[in-house]
Amino acid sequence: MSDKTANSTKAKVEGKTLVIERVFDAPRELVFKAFSESGQLESWWGPEGWQTANSRFEFQPDGVWLYCMECRDENQGEFYGRKSCGKAVFQEIAAPERIVYTDMFTDEEGNVVPGMPEILIEVYFKEHGEQTNLITRSHFSSPEELQQLLDKGMAEGFSSQLDRLEDHLKVSR
Repeated sequence: MSDKTANSTKAKVEGKTLVIERVFDAPRELVFKAFSESGQLESWWGPEGWQTANSRFEFQPDGVWLYCMECRDENQGEFYGRKSCGKAVFQEIAAPERIVYTDMFTDEEGNVVPGMPEILIEVYFKEHGEQTNLITRSHFSSPEELQQLLDKGMAEGFSSQLDRLEDHLKVSR
């Protein structure tokens, strides 16, 4: 089991599951809204230097979320101008405590890319007074699938994304 800390983000691997945890200085309802409202999600989803556009966002069980992230930061070299798109299907929503969804890589039209992992993601919002402990558990089919995405910088990208969420929550208060 590895354990990494970047800023206040903690990431660890448990078999074929990646667990990422971070505490935010914001009430749980505010953090939950940042995940459950399309406009808010677009303003922070994706690593630093990337902009997300949602083409579909149905926040309900069996609802579909289609999104594309585009690198707008010229300093990111070969990533500049690159797009990364995904499709999420919400499995379970228990506001403001938990969101469960499957996430898949897609092309720009929303077609699932063959050979890329489908990830079952559980997001937990734990209330601690005026703070929220956010815990994500990303379940892969195998440790090798998880390692494939870790090698592509998934943990670092998600940590950067949570930095953006933290900035978003400061201006949302």
